[in-house]
Amino acid sequence: MLEIIEFLHYLTIALVAGASSVAVGIGEGLVGVSAIKALNIQPKAKDDIQKTAILGMALVETAAIIGVSIAFILLIGIQQADKTLYLALSELGIALGVSISGFAIGLVSAMPARSACLAIARQPFFGNKILRFMLITQSMIQTPVIFSFIIAMLIKNFAAGATCIEQSLQLIASGLAIGLGSIGPAMGLGYFGKITCESIGINRKAYGKIFTFTLISAAIIETPIIFALLVSMLIILSGSPNLIKAIALVSSAFCIGIGTFGPGLSSGKTAGVACKQIAYDPDNYSSMSKLSILAQSITGTAAIYALIVSLLLIYFIK
Repeated sequence: MLEIIEFLHYLTIALVAGASSVAVGIGEGLVGVSAIKALNIQPKAKDDIQKTAILGMALVETAAIIGVSIAFILLIGIQQADKTLYLALSELGIALGVSISGFAIGLVSAMPARSACLAIARQPFFGNKILRFMLITQSMIQTPVIFSFIIAMLIKNFAAGATCIEQSLQLIASGLAIGLGSIGPAMGLGYFGKITCESIGINRKAYGKIFTFTLISAAIIETPIIFALLVSMLIILSGSPNLIKAIALVSSAFCIGIGTFGPGLSSGKTAGVACKQIAYDPDNYSSMSKLSILAQSITGTAAIYALIVSLLLIYFIK
């Protein structure tokens, strides 16, 4: 039994640090490749391109830093005498939440940085504004992994009091909800951030309109991950469950996790296409932005349906 407890505990530590590190390594490599291509296109903009690439890589690193931080907390924060099978099982919720979101964010947060480097090569005298824009979009992309960190800390606190398999399943469900719920919105934000930086490279005169549109659209794209955070927290706070209720909580986690994938991704793609069209035709900004926001809002109703069903599973299954 002790060997199983130790295996599960250290497996959690390995997953939260390893999964995000793999994705971050790939993402930073892709940023480096794009920076080299940009330098080849516009050697005279080397200072701005290098600065953009370095700062972009630093933000990509966020997922790995959070993963390593949680790994250290788990490694030194739990004493040998405190370890139980139910604690070790509960920690799998941390592994699911942080490793899934960290892996997704590590990959997609590199997308705006790659586009920004190439945009500076096309608009070398607009480098500072492109850099600022990249930093804003990349910061927005980090939201899911920050939410995962919050849930991981909650799971760690509640895991210490887990005394049965049902409570362990409850905490696993919480991590699963935020982990799966991060994928779609993260991909949508990453794609949208890529297109926004690319659009400024196409037409720098549309910067103001693209900036306003980006803030509104990013908030809509992020909405599903807020739903996932809400469900994840409610699962933790739903009280001590019986076996049927624990199964319902896991089902609720799958529901919100899968239900946010399509809306998050589709909303990002819709906003990205509109953003590029605004760059090509800024005079058509009003109609383009209104249509895009309307389409994103309608798409987001699918995430609301998933949220409603998840809440029903949490509160109406006894």
